[in-house]
Amino acid sequence: MRVIGLAVILTLSFTLVPLATEAQQARQGTRVPRVGIILSNHPEVPTRVRDNWSIQDGQNISIEWRGAAGQPERIPALVRELVGLPVDVIVANSFAIVLEATRASQVIPVVLAGGADFQSLKQAGLAQSIARPGGTVTGVLNVVDDERLRSKYLQLLKEAAPKVSRVAYLFSPPYVFPTFPAEATAALKLKVLPVQVASPDEFERAFEAIRTARVDAIRVGGSPFFVTHRQRIIEFAARERLPTIYWWRGFSDAGGLMSYGVDAVEMYRNAPTYVDKITWTRFSRAPSRAIFLWSSRGNSNSSST
Repeated sequence: MRVIGLAVILTLSFTLVPLATEAQQARQGTRVPRVGIILSNHPEVPTRVRDNWSIQDGQNISIEWRGAAGQPERIPALVRELVGLPVDVIVANSFAIVLEATRASQVIPVVLAGGADFQSLKQAGLAQSIARPGGTVTGVLNVVDDERLRSKYLQLLKEAAPKVSRVAYLFSPPYVFPTFPAEATAALKLKVLPVQVASPDEFERAFEAIRTARVDAIRVGGSPFFVTHRQRIIEFAARERLPTIYWWRGFSDAGGLMSYGVDAVEMYRNAPTYVDKITWTRFSRAPSRAIFLWSSRGNSNSSST
């Protein structure tokens, strides 16, 4: 089994106007920033995520933790709950949470801790560009489905299985089926077919569509929904003997053939930087930090069985 890992993270940024009343409360020591954190795949926030936040909860910041436990239908209620408190910032690790947060409030900043690609943000009208997105969304952005990497996924599949000619691309709304560079698919002699899975009940239909299309391999698109149901996908790929490449090494650790994507731990580690920047700006405690473009060194892990 070959496991390939890559950590590449881009950042978005925007400007916030300090709120005079909150700034005065902060200076008087009667108000601390309240941050709402929602994770899509956990009923509770994992210890390793909490440990990445070098703060004293309740003293210099107040944190409201929420987890959707892999149930996307819970996300709207969790977002409404945080907006109703209200919180000063919402941290989200999935595109679905970002969508709900921006629908629920047009003024509360939303910090991404991964879980979204730029194409999806742009199509939803949440970002104009990486350098100047506009609006209220900022943070750490996945490059899982960036055009510069799509051909790389196909190349790796072709290297692993040279006879592959038809690839099924699994995606789940609100993520979209991406555009693959024509020159890459032509050079590799590959055709990419979209297969949508919007709910757990649709997996069998999707699997049957893959069989009917007589594809040779699968590319699993980035989505927390697929993380929740990764064992089901991995078992199907193994049963049908279809080479499959995933966007996160957690799939490979669970038995999948190959993974190529971002380092989720690094994304969590960098999200607090943006929360700190926003809260310091809003509470007028210090000048806003500079906008930066961050990318970690790619780390590669491989093994064979």
